[in-house]
Amino acid sequence: MSQFDNVSVVKKANVYFDGKCVSHSIVLADGTKKSVGVILPSSLTFNTGAPEIMEVIAGECRVKLAGDSEAKAYKAGDSFNVPGDSSFDIEVTSTLHYVCHFG
Repeated sequence: MSQFDNVSVVKKANVYFDGKCVSHSIVLADGTKKSVGVILPSSLTFNTGAPEIMEVIAGECRVKLAGDSEAKAYKAGDSFNVPGDSSFDIEVTSTLHYVCHFG
C-alpha cells in the first residue's frame, strides 16, 4: 500500500531526540492509529506502550529488541514487531522513512 485514504492527521508533529525523529499521528476511518515519520542517522532507544509493527519505507537501520542479544538489519520493504511495554535500540545508517502500526 503506497498511501492511506480517508484519514485524520494530527497537525502538530511528534518530535523526539532533539529532532532526530519526527512523525505525524494519523487515524484511519476505522479508528486504527498509526504514525508516519523519519529518523535521521543516529543511535536511539525507543520505549513502547502498545505493541508496534515498524514498516520501513526507505532507508536502512539495525534494530536490537529488548532481550535480544544481537541487532538485525532492516531496509525498505522490511518490517519488525515490537512487543508492548518494551523497548528497542535502533541505529539508523541512512535516513529512515517509516510507518508505525499500533496495536
